[in-house]
Amino acid sequence: MDTTRLFNGLYVSFWLPTAVLTAALVIKLPSIVKMWRDPLLRAVGGLLLFGCAVFVFAAPRTIHWINGVTGVPNISAPWVYSLLTALCACWLLLIIAWRNDLADRSAQTRRATRLVVSVYAGVVVALWVLFALADVPVERLRDLDTYYANTPFMREEILLYLLAHATACTITARLLWNWIRTDGLDAWLRWGLRLLGMGYASNLFFDASKLTAVVARWTGHDLDWLSSDLAPSAACVSATLVAVGFIVPHVGQYLHERWRVRLDHRRLRPLYLLMRTVTGGREPFAPRATSELRLIRRETFIRDALLQLSRHLDEDLRIRSYDAALALGADPGRAKVLAAAVTVLDAVAARQRCPDTDSASTPSGPDTAYLMREIQAVSRALRRPEVVEAVRARAAAPAESVPAHE
Repeated sequence: MDTTRLFNGLYVSFWLPTAVLTAALVIKLPSIVKMWRDPLLRAVGGLLLFGCAVFVFAAPRTIHWINGVTGVPNISAPWVYSLLTALCACWLLLIIAWRNDLADRSAQTRRATRLVVSVYAGVVVALWVLFALADVPVERLRDLDTYYANTPFMREEILLYLLAHATACTITARLLWNWIRTDGLDAWLRWGLRLLGMGYASNLFFDASKLTAVVARWTGHDLDWLSSDLAPSAACVSATLVAVGFIVPHVGQYLHERWRVRLDHRRLRPLYLLMRTVTGGREPFAPRATSELRLIRRETFIRDALLQLSRHLDEDLRIRSYDAALALGADPGRAKVLAAAVTVLDAVAARQRCPDTDSASTPSGPDTAYLMREIQAVSRALRRPEVVEAVRARAAAPAESVPAHE
């Protein structure tokens, strides 16, 4: 049974990686178009585009269609080999652009780029020359490499594309694994690099399967299943890992940022509810507003309400609360936040006792810069009312019971 088929002749080993690579290309395309002069993005675009093309044109149905349209049996072979060789070049160009600073235009970088382009362009030319010299009259859709393994010129062509592919895989995987071990990488980027490294390393199984089957033919043995069944499956796994490796940093960072914004919005809820008792209103609500806009509106609402409280902020209470929090075992940063929370609660109570007081009538008042800057921390402190109340109670105790702040 053909292990690469799934229902009605659909080749999973070809169309699954095509779908995943296309998804990665769609995600990256806006950045590629916007910053086309960026060599890194050009290499990524070329890699994903050639990757899609390889699997589209390597599918048996596409091979048969191209052979029929051109009227040349097996002309798809040099065409697919050329696409695969171009893909290999994109892998190496990506590493050159990725590992070097984008502003780096050193002679060494330029030489490396020219070398990769020249060598792999030469391989493409050699593939077509060898095909023109070979005699391959019988169309083979899935086992061309082993069927013509002993055919003059076609034998050399098969060996050439496999060696070019294996060389690129080895170099790329080695550089990626070295890069993963460097410090300072973003977590999502590190995971993306790991998936890319596994993808390129698993590509070597494709080469090993093909070469083993070809060598077996040279020695009179039949291991064609390695080439026709195992190799496409290895290529499918490899391409999927590479595509996901490109997707993970982009999607992961996007989802992480969305989650952070939503979490910040939710964490502000205790302080927001408290400020509603000050203003009597609520933040503007728009069902279609983005998460970022809703967060900005909540932050603005809270800060505006805090400005209305500025006249009622008791600086002496804040200092006593800070000392009380330290006495209760809080570290200085935590003590400062708890003191601010106690001060805000006291200010709200004071304003409720004197609702007609207008903070604007006072030309100067306590410094509210810390409160405005640390509304997230203060709101989180309000989620533990028992801790805030303990600090508040200790701050209200007779002065001699609270150690002096040093």
